[in-house]
Amino acid sequence: MIKQPNILMLMADQMAAAALPFLGVSPVKAPHLAQLAAQGVLFRSAYCNSPLCAPSRFSMLSGQLPSRIGAYDNACELAASTPTVAHYLRAGGYRTILSGKMHFVGPDQLHGFEERLTTDIYPADFGWTPDWTRFEERPSWYHSMDSVLTAGPTIRTNQLDFDEEVVFTTRRKLFDLARRADGDERPFFLVASLTHPHDPFAIPQGYWNLYDDVEIGGPRVKIPLEAQDPHSLRLRHVCGNDLDPVTDEQVLAARRAYFGAISFVDEQVGKILGALAESGMAEETIIVLCSDHGEMLGERGLWYKMNFFEGASRIPLIISAPGRFAPRSIDASVSLVDLPATLLDIAGLDHADTMPLDGHSLLPHLSGGAGRDEVIGEYLGEGAIAPIVMIRRGRWKFIHSPSDPDQLFDLLADPDELSNCASGPTHSDVVAAFRQEVATRWDLGAIETDVLASQHRRRLVAEANAIGTHQAWDWHPPRDASREYIRNHMDLELLEASARFPRVRQQ
Repeated sequence: MIKQPNILMLMADQMAAAALPFLGVSPVKAPHLAQLAAQGVLFRSAYCNSPLCAPSRFSMLSGQLPSRIGAYDNACELAASTPTVAHYLRAGGYRTILSGKMHFVGPDQLHGFEERLTTDIYPADFGWTPDWTRFEERPSWYHSMDSVLTAGPTIRTNQLDFDEEVVFTTRRKLFDLARRADGDERPFFLVASLTHPHDPFAIPQGYWNLYDDVEIGGPRVKIPLEAQDPHSLRLRHVCGNDLDPVTDEQVLAARRAYFGAISFVDEQVGKILGALAESGMAEETIIVLCSDHGEMLGERGLWYKMNFFEGASRIPLIISAPGRFAPRSIDASVSLVDLPATLLDIAGLDHADTMPLDGHSLLPHLSGGAGRDEVIGEYLGEGAIAPIVMIRRGRWKFIHSPSDPDQLFDLLADPDELSNCASGPTHSDVVAAFRQEVATRWDLGAIETDVLASQHRRRLVAEANAIGTHQAWDWHPPRDASREYIRNHMDLELLEASARFPRVRQQ
């Protein structure tokens, strides 16, 4: 039997594909990411399935689209009965470990992970539940333009505190796994999930200074307000784009800080990969690098995510295993929902006991063959007033919502999505085919009913739970100090020897 490889997944948050120099024209300095892309399989047309943190991550973990698992927005609970790739791999002989952000909501804060090394950066309650029935009321807890208005260098942020803890615990766990002091010989599935380069756009001076002599450049695509599509106008309302005018200098500062934050992520990736190499486990470890969604960064007058334009929905995706998969670039469109089936195939596990997966294994692409070219997306969160769905296939991207005009973009001829081909007769047959596919794939009326009912339930529970004694669902990492560092539970010489790596052999 072929030994199952270790799997190390490195996640960034809100890292747009086009901001990376190996996926677009970008001044970003990210040598570790670039090296990983050069030695691995680089998916040049990879997407999230929902351009919002929690729904994207839950789809990635479960291999199922948000509407199938009730993952509508950032305050949705991923049901404990929903199997994830961590469950599948754990049942198949893997040790499953999570360090960092995953945006789990509700009492189950593990979802198949045997160990969770840090708490999450975001709350685990229902306090961030949107309300489609009161769209005009901007939620106080959501994105505002403050991140752009205050962009620039800083000394410290809570995101820096969080990510440095993620990197420290990940590196320490890698060395613990290499030492195998606990006698556990299982391969590992270890996820290290950072919160950068997610806004706010604030980064320490050293990363800011990396771009002292660099032409940052403003947004390339500027859409007049009167030409904005309805969903973009709603997003501008939700984020308060027009409440506080933003200067060109503030836009450039936000973009520069964002680039610096990617360089910070790059440095953290280098530290983790360095620990993997030093531990001696690099050759037997598959590395997956991705982001949960992108960042508009001022393009089209929009910031953050929550839409299916390229800036928000297209992501970096690299799978690196030089001894197993030859380096190459893949132009076919793929998505995060494809990862569970892919990782099961890599681990040599069949799919017989999985739930119906909406994704498809990327192993044909990884092995140099012909794989699928398709992405299915759903958006059901803030800024929407009805379900928004997306189909990306071949040269086309089709976006549909019962509340908005259709959008059809020819990304081969129009990569900036400037011309909506759905509005004229030239491509009416393409639009008709996509509309038929939407009608076949989704019952959008039923999904809207489910979303509204879910929002109502969660708001009621949140209001009730805020009364009296509050029992938080947030993850508290367990720690047993009686067995850390030097204690009396083991002979001192044996303890020191087991903690040292590599192990010193007695002469």
